[in-house]
Amino acid sequence: MSEQLRWAASRPILIVAFTWAMAIVFVPAPLRAQAPRIRTDLDTALVSVGDRMEFTVQVEHDPSASVVWPDSLTLGLVEVLGVEILPPAQEGGRTITRARFTLAAFELGDLEIPSFEMRVETPGGPSTTLSTDSYFITVQSVGLDEGGDIRAIRGPLGIPLSVIYLLPWILLLVLLGALGYWFWVKRKPAEAGPRRSVVIPRFPHEDALEALDRLEASDLVARGEIKEYHILVSEIIRTYVEDRFGVYALEMTTGEVVEGFRGVGADLSEDNIQAFEAFAGRCDLVKFAKLRPSPDACRDIIAMARSFVDVTQAHPQSKEHSQAQSGHVDPSAAPGAPPEEGAQHSRPDEALAAMPAPEQNHARTEGR
Repeated sequence: MSEQLRWAASRPILIVAFTWAMAIVFVPAPLRAQAPRIRTDLDTALVSVGDRMEFTVQVEHDPSASVVWPDSLTLGLVEVLGVEILPPAQEGGRTITRARFTLAAFELGDLEIPSFEMRVETPGGPSTTLSTDSYFITVQSVGLDEGGDIRAIRGPLGIPLSVIYLLPWILLLVLLGALGYWFWVKRKPAEAGPRRSVVIPRFPHEDALEALDRLEASDLVARGEIKEYHILVSEIIRTYVEDRFGVYALEMTTGEVVEGFRGVGADLSEDNIQAFEAFAGRCDLVKFAKLRPSPDACRDIIAMARSFVDVTQAHPQSKEHSQAQSGHVDPSAAPGAPPEEGAQHSRPDEALAAMPAPEQNHARTEGR
């Protein structure tokens, strides 16, 4: 009787064991291998306060399954600073899903990273819950003195100089310097002003005659530069006409200059106008018609220019009258007007000396 009771008591246990044995024997090996597996790794177990730790969780599962990570984690005294889900990888027909958790601890001593769970879900099948391993870490203080000696008390810290502290003193020094300079200027005796040079005005005919003398003394004719010679003598007389009569002859043709004489009411006789026209006509023939006069004819053109200047020059007593006619007023000639400081007068001889090369003069004259 007692033996039957023992058999009846052990019968359920034998049935469960037999069922598990049959399942292990008859379930195919590929199906048994499909169960998900979890693996965890912590990069360090000894950290200082606030140091970061990398906690990696790796789940191996069937390619059709997916891992559902927890929405939020509470790991006790260990804080989760960030979570990074890494791209899944394929290994041996299995899918490896990884997540990297960034942790930090702000309490000293031995702390535990507790276990947490995630689910592996299979479409049309049951879900599997996996748990991570728990870890213990040691958190030590920052700047721990390994010697353990008691340090001496430090002295009081000095206040560093700043711009706000120095700015009032800098402004005070600038103000004192400005006041000192003002008093020095007020007490400084007034210095005599610079002397003004008195410029004696020259008559246009003086400049023209000097320029003609310089041209006649040049060696242009001896070098065969006849055209350049006539260009220069024409410019000398045209400059004289501008200064003497106010007719801008350098920018006009010969015919326009003749009309300009009559238009401004210049005190020129008809003979003087014809003399200029004859002189300018000979120069134009050389400049534009390629006429090459002889050296004697070149000397004659200088004589014609001097003659025109001599008969049309302004006399000293009529200087103001000639300036009023020409439209040029010399400030130094006005009664009671002081001479302008550093005033200069353009002279034909200086213009002749500073004239550009003959080719440039020829091009400028032909363009008129």
